[in-house]
Amino acid sequence: MKYAIHTLNKAFDHRVRLGVMAVLLANESVSFNDLKESLDLTDGNLASHVAALEKAGYVLVNKQFIGKKPNTTYNATAEGKTAFQEHLAALEKLLRG
Repeated sequence: MKYAIHTLNKAFDHRVRLGVMAVLLANESVSFNDLKESLDLTDGNLASHVAALEKAGYVLVNKQFIGKKPNTTYNATAEGKTAFQEHLAALEKLLRG
């Protein structure tokens, strides 16, 4: 049997990635600006962490234009939702001892 600490997902080690996934699981879709504001991040900080989650297959990035303004929204993928829920379960197990 694995120790709970070994079942934590390294993709969610950083507080920003943990926050991004928490917001995405609570909402179907979130805009770049709303996500940036809710987590109090800079553009570059959010972009780099979302890119890591996208590379892992946990976040889907949707870019489009509304009029002449770019609009980026994010969704958690099914794989991302499962991985994050497993990560939270491992954290709970760790807390219970």
